[in-house]
Amino acid sequence: MTRILVITAAAAERDAVVAGRQAAIGMVDGIEVHRAITAAGMVDVVAGEVGLAASTVATCCALRAGYDLVVCSGVAGGFPAAGLSSVTVAHAVVHADLGAQTETGFSSMAELGWGPIRFELDQHLVEVVAHRTGAITGSVLTVSTVTGTQARADELRAAHPDAVAEAMEGVGVYRAASRFGVPFVEIRTISNQVGPRNRNEWRITEALAALTGAFDRLLASPLPITTMGA
Repeated sequence: MTRILVITAAAAERDAVVAGRQAAIGMVDGIEVHRAITAAGMVDVVAGEVGLAASTVATCCALRAGYDLVVCSGVAGGFPAAGLSSVTVAHAVVHADLGAQTETGFSSMAELGWGPIRFELDQHLVEVVAHRTGAITGSVLTVSTVTGTQARADELRAAHPDAVAEAMEGVGVYRAASRFGVPFVEIRTISNQVGPRNRNEWRITEALAALTGAFDRLLASPLPITTMGA
């Protein structure tokens, strides 16, 4: 049976993924796991907490149990291509704010010569997941500080014109999955637009409902998964 690991940040996102499915709660290497059996296989969902560091640790711990696919998921801020409650699937994940702030502006880790910040994903898997979930595809940015101004939103769009969403965990989960040789995909539903921080305009309930619907469609039949490097 295919084994799928889903990493979310918050418990509400985890619960949206398992909503409507009979889930057993257990532990995998000290991590609480909500497990459901679906047509696509056994799905273990972990709320790894907010941020790149916490999600990376949770993913590494869980992956010791062995999985065939890792999915990073939850709600996110959307760029103009992605409307509220829409589903997005990453064709690349980008560590968008790792670097140095200088007098002439921000220099990314890649520009400083410290290593890559953009990681392209398996395009066949991306296409299958996007088709099933009705998603738009683009890069999903991983940030440590959520965007709260229009000026910063404009900077990110200029630097990453294919960006569809901004979240806080994807690159960390991807790096953990790649270290274990496990295929990875990131699925995000949009709760708000990236830009000025106005919580009155957030639609988290609707984005969580869209997340449930996306996983209903994703897990309705087996997924074509090829081990990385095979």
